[in-house]
Amino acid sequence: MTIHAVGTLAADQPLGPMQITRRDTGPHDVRIEIAFCGICHSDLHQARSEWAGTLYPCVPGHEIVGRVTAVGAHVTSHKPGDLVGVGCIVDSCQHCADCEDGLENYCDGMIGTYNGPTEDAPGHTLGGYSQAIVVHERYVLKITHPENQLAAVAPLLCAGITTYSPLRHWGAGPGKKVGVVGIGGLGHMGVKLAHAMGAHVVAFTTSPDKREAARALGADEVVISKDADEMWAHAQSFDFILNTVAAPHDLDAFLALLKRDGTMALVGAPATPHPSPNVFNFIMRRRSLAGSMIGGIPETQEMLDFCARHGITADIEMIRADQIEEAYERMLGGDVKYRFVMDIATMA
Repeated sequence: MTIHAVGTLAADQPLGPMQITRRDTGPHDVRIEIAFCGICHSDLHQARSEWAGTLYPCVPGHEIVGRVTAVGAHVTSHKPGDLVGVGCIVDSCQHCADCEDGLENYCDGMIGTYNGPTEDAPGHTLGGYSQAIVVHERYVLKITHPENQLAAVAPLLCAGITTYSPLRHWGAGPGKKVGVVGIGGLGHMGVKLAHAMGAHVVAFTTSPDKREAARALGADEVVISKDADEMWAHAQSFDFILNTVAAPHDLDAFLALLKRDGTMALVGAPATPHPSPNVFNFIMRRRSLAGSMIGGIPETQEMLDFCARHGITADIEMIRADQIEEAYERMLGGDVKYRFVMDIATMA
């Protein structure tokens, strides 16, 4: 089937309209009419070949929500008319230890929703900036939010699970003091989720004018990270810090805020490395510096269900398909609160 999409043919070309083909619906496939697709910073990195290995034509998008229009003969988990989502994964080996543990995101054979190898034309996956997608049922997620929240659910498929997974893994909850560094596309979700989990949440920002916004998201306290006195007041007091900043910065300033046995997890991916932290910040208090990447399919479904129960969605700004380049430039400048979402109905 030939459908409309938005993509690019080269790193130095803007994104624009194109036509792509989707495979026929196989026995275990789900065909989805896409309603909305979130705009992730990694889309920009990939489209502009800022990350090595971009395959062209490139159609980004891995925060996909829509409605099932057809299912294969062996599909039992979804039916036509269902509201569903697709995140960053559309395939994996399905038999390694990671896949068996429901951690497909760590499978060496994980196939991304775009720019991953596939037998479908053109030989690599094409993402959600498009009118429809066909995905194996294992990687299709149920959405139970009200339909009128569907656009704001889209970023949960990446920003939501990227922050939910480490918060859950490191035990954010009642009695825990949790820091969230950065109040952006990832950070605003981290604050909302940690608050809903019952933790005492402290938001860190470099911008004093974000204090009220962070509190509105659910932060119990807000710290200006450039203020040494404010930082010192929280020394050795955090159980866990979620660092969402995607730019190189001084990690030591935050490591010093962890309790003994505390952990800071990095989920932001800067283009160049952070300055190397001081080893004494680790050994003197048995602290840990860790990383985390999205989540497996079961955990992503768990996150969506958690968000539906707690009324959590992303704070979004809707764009038309022809506004994608403008959105990318605004995203580079931090000019969005907090995620762009493309209305696929505007695609010509």
